[in-house]
Amino acid sequence: MSHSTHKYIVSNISLPVDASVKEAFSVVKRKFKKLGIDISDNKIGVYRRSIDARKKNDIKFVYSIYVDEVSVAIKDDVLKRESITEDKTTPLDFKCGDVKIHDPVIVVGSGPCGLFCSLLLAEAGYPVVLLEKGGDIASRKNAVEKFKRERKLDLSTNIQFGAGGAGTFSDGKLVTRINDPLSSYVISRFVEFGASKDIEYIAKPHIGTDVLSLIVDSMLKRITDLGGKVLYNTEFLNFKDSFGNVKVCRTSVGDMSCSALVLAIGHSARSTYETLIKSNLDIVAKDFSVGMRIEHRADLIDKALYGNMAGKPKLGHAEYNLSYNTKQRGVYTFCMCPGGEVVAATSEENQVVVNGMSYHARDGKNSNSAVLSTVFKEDFGANPLAAIEFQRDIERKAFIAAGSNYSAPITSVGTFLKGDGFKITDVIPTYMDGLGVSHAAPEEYLPKFVIDNIKSGIAAFDSKISGFAASSAILTGPETRTSAPLRINRDNQTHLAFGYTNLYPAGEGAGYAGGITSAAIDGVKIALSIISKYKP
Repeated sequence: MSHSTHKYIVSNISLPVDASVKEAFSVVKRKFKKLGIDISDNKIGVYRRSIDARKKNDIKFVYSIYVDEVSVAIKDDVLKRESITEDKTTPLDFKCGDVKIHDPVIVVGSGPCGLFCSLLLAEAGYPVVLLEKGGDIASRKNAVEKFKRERKLDLSTNIQFGAGGAGTFSDGKLVTRINDPLSSYVISRFVEFGASKDIEYIAKPHIGTDVLSLIVDSMLKRITDLGGKVLYNTEFLNFKDSFGNVKVCRTSVGDMSCSALVLAIGHSARSTYETLIKSNLDIVAKDFSVGMRIEHRADLIDKALYGNMAGKPKLGHAEYNLSYNTKQRGVYTFCMCPGGEVVAATSEENQVVVNGMSYHARDGKNSNSAVLSTVFKEDFGANPLAAIEFQRDIERKAFIAAGSNYSAPITSVGTFLKGDGFKITDVIPTYMDGLGVSHAAPEEYLPKFVIDNIKSGIAAFDSKISGFAASSAILTGPETRTSAPLRINRDNQTHLAFGYTNLYPAGEGAGYAGGITSAAIDGVKIALSIISKYKP
């Protein structure tokens, strides 16, 4: 029997898409009324809302509704029968350590991991210096537009490097496959800094690059308002330690003393990887994925998944997440961007990489996602440097295949699968507004095993989404930066790099996250580890 006055969650309330959320509230009130409990309007709200599209012409919203401060005891068997669970989520809490801190904590990288780590430390009263190789949000936007317009790449400030990291120019997805109680904390902080409150309950929340850039700016301002320092255009070079205790962080603007060093370097920090591999850090290669972006018309994907209900404003554009196992490797879609575009994501000269991006409105004509094949360590010799070179080799070949001018190689699914003559029909490529593309066979830049797996995957996905393998769909490549190709090993409890007393490898770049939310969560965990050790 439960006697808690904490929040209760009532799940599995299925209603038509056009139904008012108040109808879901009424269902919950009736459930509690049967138990002799009256629920007031100010104690009830939406906890989660997902889409049930199994019946295309009868799509439902499935709600979970929270009820606050129910103090009457409810038997556990009654809770289970009525699909009611007690929400045992607790607020973020921490206890500070007693080691005196003389120098600031230096955090390298302002992506979600470094950003959340720095923010929590600054709010807890710790001196923080956040180093960012690239520029601020305004500088990044200018650099990205200049690259699109003039094909002149800024090696420090681009779609990968700068305020907010690679996630700033993305869909701003907050979906994560990890089941961590810190997820709700991270999402609530995004709301606090300007995201729409509906991301707290939508099952597949997204922010959009236009809104996310404003949020990143606000979070960075909070850090500086609290006395922290954010140093843009400042590249991490290396560190100096004494018997595993890092004393100095070496940067492009000079050496800085530190009490702790957090390496939240991001998945594209290749020059930093090469430096760290030469150090005493325990760095290993790991499996990753490569492939291409596939674009369909958004309305056709909507129709395939939503049937006659496609186009309803409340539903928005349809999303998918597909996977297929060839018995040897996995093939899957990743970072699906409804109403989005394919963007230029290179950060090194004479290389081509693509990614997906969308704005908050997701109002583009196309929907796209990565279609990827697993790459095992054994494919490149299980060596961290070889992993980086494997990615670079694909990107260089793609650059050459498309004309050596940062255009991206494209083909149609019809050409790719059936050898049809290439032509653009109803799906207009979005990379560089459709002006920076050139037809080239994926065989010119992707390994054969990747080609074969993706062909099998696209055919399999067509059985799940009618029209996925439509001849007119466009493939743009390559996508190589889905995750870091290596991992900096660390202790699972303290999060410290093996052999070090104050060095914290963190986030996606160190091999411990895969997306905005999971990277932010890892940043929070690193901050809590530092807080538990040091006195503010």
